[in-house]
Amino acid sequence: MLLCHALSKPKTYLYTHPEDELSELAWIHYGRYLYERLQGKPTQYITKTQEFYNRAFRVSPAVLIPRPETEHIIEVALDRARYAQRTVDIGAGSGAIAITWQLETGCKETFATDISTAAIEVARSNSRALGATVQFAAMDLASALPNQAFDLVLSNPPYIPEPEGQTLQREVRDWEPPVALFGGPTGVEIYERLIADASRILKPGGWLIMEIGYQAQSRVTALLEGWQQIEVTADLAGWPRVVSARKPDS
Repeated sequence: MLLCHALSKPKTYLYTHPEDELSELAWIHYGRYLYERLQGKPTQYITKTQEFYNRAFRVSPAVLIPRPETEHIIEVALDRARYAQRTVDIGAGSGAIAITWQLETGCKETFATDISTAAIEVARSNSRALGATVQFAAMDLASALPNQAFDLVLSNPPYIPEPEGQTLQREVRDWEPPVALFGGPTGVEIYERLIADASRILKPGGWLIMEIGYQAQSRVTALLEGWQQIEVTADLAGWPRVVSARKPDS
């Protein structure tokens, strides 16, 4: 991947042109990329791109690198609330969820929030590059959004317990933004606020769909007391990954 990036060529080029020698400039770029990778910098931050739902998203150290597991949020939302008229992604990061949702469904009123203004800028650039129609705003969770205004809330909030920080891979611990990783002492504190915000901004009958950590299922679902049609969807490895719940009609 780094060699392709240094050459500005697709991977197929390496297989179809094995006899080509690197130019001096390509060697310089390649050497720099290898040095950065040896320091622990994630490949995605070096190439400045990560694929999500078959689309290339620009990423930087200002945003969490989108993971394949997060695509399950889109899949669950398409199953539960494909025809939602107004949708908001809380904690947008690179904008991968909101942009993907808007492009997959054509939802005309798609919004996204993030506490980081730097993340908002990355998400806006991705929205423009991919031709999505998403409105972005910087705020803490949904704090500035109106009551009962949305049909669907999507979110991949920070959920790693703070004490686990030193156990993370250095690519994550030393490079990805802490504000997008850590959800409090137990990792569940952010869900208490997120679920309260979702209850306020969702219309009756609206859906909340969010990613969870692998040990958080019971604690998060307990916070959804009073909600309906609570379901937990596992990822391809069998870990609980997405929780969906419907706000009561009245």
